[in-house]
Amino acid sequence: MNRTHHGKHCDDLADALTAFRGSCPLAHRWGAELAGRLGAGARLLVAGNGGSAAQAQHLTAELVGRYRDDRPPFSALALHADTSSTTAIANDYGVQEIFARQVSAHGRAGDVLMLLSTSGASANLLSAAVGARRIGMTVWALTGPAPNPLEAACDEALCVNAPVSATVQELHLVAVHMMCEAFDQACEEIRGESDREPGFPAVEGAR
Repeated sequence: MNRTHHGKHCDDLADALTAFRGSCPLAHRWGAELAGRLGAGARLLVAGNGGSAAQAQHLTAELVGRYRDDRPPFSALALHADTSSTTAIANDYGVQEIFARQVSAHGRAGDVLMLLSTSGASANLLSAAVGARRIGMTVWALTGPAPNPLEAACDEALCVNAPVSATVQELHLVAVHMMCEAFDQACEEIRGESDREPGFPAVEGAR
């Protein structure tokens, strides 16, 4: 195909999206599982660097606020958003520890840590993954092409097969929105079961 320079970005995205469709069931399952866990009082911790930090914070905003329809808030924290903690930890312990130390402070067994990285090789995210699994958290990752170190360090990873970081980030946002849609759908189903069955635990907000 003869691709003009000004259309290449869209062409690259279209090509990557074709392959990405195979990852849709995983993103949907993550969203549904998050609804059950967060509804039962667990917490989601999320982290990324640079553009991936913005994507991670987008996810937490959708869960603490709302995606489409009104619903209770849920506990989701973007670790990079606490600038005082991240700069203090970087200064005292090194940049590699900025997320791992916060995971140790905030994470509990049964919580979920989601890490976003276009390279899948960020040392501070790898340290966070190791620390989270050590304390019994479930660790998921959105990364660029597999194989990569972060994919290997996590329980599950959704790896976007695209050579350009911008395209990877764009499809990470698609994955985030798919998770949020599945999350809201699962919340509605749980709430419906609660209405029909006496004694069934209702979905509550953040712990």
